[in-house]
Amino acid sequence: MTENRICSRRHLLHTSAFGLSSVASAMLLKQDGLFASESAEPVKPELEQKTYDLLPKHPEYSAPAQAMISIFMLGGPSQIDLFDPKPELVKHHGKTFPGDVKFDNPAQASREIMKPIWRFRPHGECGMEISELLPHLGEIADDITLMRSMHTGVNNHVPSNYAMNTGDDKSGRAVLGSWLLHELGSETQDLPAFVALTDRRGMPLMGTEHWTNGKLPSIYQGTLVRPTEPRIFNLQGPPHLRGSVQQNQLALLDQFNRHHLKTHPGENDLQARISSYQLAARMQLAAQDAFDLSQESKATQRMYGIDEELTSDYGTRCLIARRLVERGVRFIQLFCRGQHWDHHGSILTELPARCGEVDKPAAALVRDLKQRGLLDSTIVHWGGEMGRLPVIQFRNGLSKRSTVGRDHNTYGFSQWVAGGGFKQGHIHGATDEFSHYAVEGIVHHYDWLTTVLHQFGLKHQDLRFRVGPREVRLVENDEARVVREILA
Repeated sequence: MTENRICSRRHLLHTSAFGLSSVASAMLLKQDGLFASESAEPVKPELEQKTYDLLPKHPEYSAPAQAMISIFMLGGPSQIDLFDPKPELVKHHGKTFPGDVKFDNPAQASREIMKPIWRFRPHGECGMEISELLPHLGEIADDITLMRSMHTGVNNHVPSNYAMNTGDDKSGRAVLGSWLLHELGSETQDLPAFVALTDRRGMPLMGTEHWTNGKLPSIYQGTLVRPTEPRIFNLQGPPHLRGSVQQNQLALLDQFNRHHLKTHPGENDLQARISSYQLAARMQLAAQDAFDLSQESKATQRMYGIDEELTSDYGTRCLIARRLVERGVRFIQLFCRGQHWDHHGSILTELPARCGEVDKPAAALVRDLKQRGLLDSTIVHWGGEMGRLPVIQFRNGLSKRSTVGRDHNTYGFSQWVAGGGFKQGHIHGATDEFSHYAVEGIVHHYDWLTTVLHQFGLKHQDLRFRVGPREVRLVENDEARVVREILA
């Protein structure tokens, strides 16, 4: 018996333009949040053309933080050797790890447990246990919150960096600093509102992505300040073009640009370019003053370690960061070269070297902000995108003890924070007995970002920017929470 059908279901799918792919595409789009839900409100058209600026704006509610300095340790400082002492690692040193290990590089992996290489001792009235590699941090233990339960769960550098700085492990998203500018503007109109201070030995892994504005307007992009003089190129024009000649040139250029913008409304990049020209003119005096460390006393420079070869670079950048905060800059981030804390091998020599470079300057920054009355309103953050594993990894298969290192661990690592309304002399969270997995008071990357926003008077749910038919956010995870346990 033959069915008399105009078109069967199978025939319809077979003859569709893309066959089953059109059905699958709809399902995948919905899973990725790119497919409009049935309950979604219709997108209302913009009645007026939006403009974007860096003028200071009020937060949603009163909050302590007005600025942030992030000392970002790319590569993953070993929490096992610096912040998270575990007696069980000492007890089982050299034995086979009994549980599940999340290796990033199985080819060089082992399951041999390696105890903390350096000794821990308690510091301050709070009794915080910190490694002997960070003696200066120990001196400010009563001023910091140490978080021992950080977690991103994306076990490689690039996606974990994205997660910590942009809220998600994918590229192309705006970083925290850009979102803060979008929501709060800047207290200064004479200096860049978001500054990236790079290592004199080279750029960080992922380069300019660390200060990208993503889908936000270009005016919210961070500004790279060079590690050596001239820290910003071309601040001063040739002598014969300075003064009234330059002012007349800039006025004419501004007139042309504004006429062009009027005939091309909505060109955000053009708006940003006009603003950058205006800022450049104002910076000719303000930036030279901000970067002039000769105004600082010899005692202050010694406190930051500027007079010592090992600490000179970080000391200089930490002191510049303090001077920028004093002048109203909203967000400053310091970077190391490449992924300088990625100690798969030679941890015995490399980790002490990295700690020696930054420990004294970072502690000096906290002390200096505190004595100037700026710490309460400034968040100081120190940490990277991951930690390390409790088992030995060998470099290139070598078995010498001098070559040993530790593989990646994004499931339980440490960072510290001071100022900006965070608790003082406080330890939050815990990892398991081997410092592999965070098990108490877990702080996901999106929880951390949500908490920072809260300290600036912002609700993460309200940070939205429309790009075409959809909205982008810094924190898109519905389970994100403010970690109130670490707030003063």
